[in-house]
Amino acid sequence: METKDIISGFLQRYPALEICRGDIEAACEALIGSYETGGKVLTCGNGGSAADADHIVGELMKSFEGRRPLDETLWRDLVEVDPSRGAYLAEKLQTGLPAISLNAHTALITAVANDIDPSLIFAQQVAAYGREEDVLIALTTSGNSRNVVDAAITAKAMGMTVIGMTGENGGKLKEYCDIPIRVPARRTAEVQEYHLPVYHALCKAVEEAFFGTMNDEG
Repeated sequence: METKDIISGFLQRYPALEICRGDIEAACEALIGSYETGGKVLTCGNGGSAADADHIVGELMKSFEGRRPLDETLWRDLVEVDPSRGAYLAEKLQTGLPAISLNAHTALITAVANDIDPSLIFAQQVAAYGREEDVLIALTTSGNSRNVVDAAITAKAMGMTVIGMTGENGGKLKEYCDIPIRVPARRTAEVQEYHLPVYHALCKAVEEAFFGTMNDEG
């Protein structure tokens, strides 16, 4: 299934997001291009957006709509290392699309907040993890969360692609986004309600591009 077909199906269920079609398609292309060149995805957000950042990583790092069998070479190597347990691992493990939630490292986040500056908890990680071929997905309903904006500034300075997910205003974040996905809502809860189907569509499109595992049950 083509990316545009996936996006069209998604927009049939969420017609209010038609205004975001071009940016959603561009975000799909950027994510696919990153993975094709050996890149990875970094995500960040606060509160409910932190949960969304974690959610995105969960969909990318394991199967979402269908199976992702391991590379045949890794399969054989696992069995060679341990014919019994290795065979089990080869059967159960899945090919992941590398992604890191910058919200997930409690010790690191608190160290940065305590030792450097609380607003730099994400920017510090972007500076350490980021590479030019990577993508940052930055989530903030207002577009003005200082720590998220600082992460985007850092990512831009490193040549990364920045996908911003905000409400309709876009806030300060839109100035540093290559692809600003500004959903048509202002209230925090309503913005987040739109963000979830958007990033599900992104994850579906990326998985389909690499694994062709789309099914009709999701």
